[in-house]
Amino acid sequence: MRIFVTGATGYIGSALVPELIEAGYQVVGLARSDASAAALTATGAEVIRGTIDDLEVLRDAAAASDGVIHLAFKGDVAFSGDYEGAAEADRRAVDTFGDTLAGTDRPFVLASGFIGLPPGRVVTETDVPTIDDSPFLIRTATAQAALAFASRGVRSSVVRVSPTVHGEGDYAWVPGLIAAARAKGVSGYTGNGTNHWPAVHRVDIARLFRLAVEKAPAGSVLHGIAEEGVALRDIAEVIGRHLNVPVTSVAPEAAAEHFTWLAPFIGLDIQASNTLTRELLDWRPTHPGLLEDLDKGHYFHTSATTT
Repeated sequence: MRIFVTGATGYIGSALVPELIEAGYQVVGLARSDASAAALTATGAEVIRGTIDDLEVLRDAAAASDGVIHLAFKGDVAFSGDYEGAAEADRRAVDTFGDTLAGTDRPFVLASGFIGLPPGRVVTETDVPTIDDSPFLIRTATAQAALAFASRGVRSSVVRVSPTVHGEGDYAWVPGLIAAARAKGVSGYTGNGTNHWPAVHRVDIARLFRLAVEKAPAGSVLHGIAEEGVALRDIAEVIGRHLNVPVTSVAPEAAAEHFTWLAPFIGLDIQASNTLTRELLDWRPTHPGLLEDLDKGHYFHTSATTT
């Protein structure tokens, strides 16, 4: 079975490609650079050069494959000020995949997130997000469109990816907290630190994407989380202990200066269940939780905290 993967050399993709190959799949990865192409070749995957803006490339690759897993997102564009542009490019790519796979009953698995879901309680796979005109919700609308591909003869599914995907090579939220603690000399959180971030190990979520392409029913929503929610203060305390710095609440007016690019996300309180996902796909996360992984120490190597 031939699986086309975008974002194949990204943080999750670089765990997913070996997972698929070990399971006996022929993997075709999209590569936008020589370095990405070399990394894919080293794993035994086939390389197709291009980006998610190259819609003809995406169309041909999808048509020649038995399934598609779409992980790529233009994060460099999104977090340099043009999130809307990045999200619109993603929508064009997803629509291209839907049009190409229509009527084939082949699987299409899309990586999405938790924005737009109800706050203040544990959300489940059956919760439907609220979508308004915020540019941050364009990706949420894209996920809903992908689920609708099921009515067009595509075995589509959406994996809502935990905002905290941890493990070796992490470069996102937790390294952002560590970088801020190093720079400011204190390990910070906001308020009383009881807001939550769900968490999952990158190897566990890579396995979930494989299971989704294998057997997720058409129109399935899956939760790529292993821990429903880890309190921000607990994360800050582990960081403070490893860096030997005080742990303290950061005033709201100082959050942007302290947390820099992470500030818009620092106060998010997301809790999510994975019960239906585990039952549907017999997915069993087996790797260490976030706090245990932090305590291993690899996050505090200088190379692991750059963004």
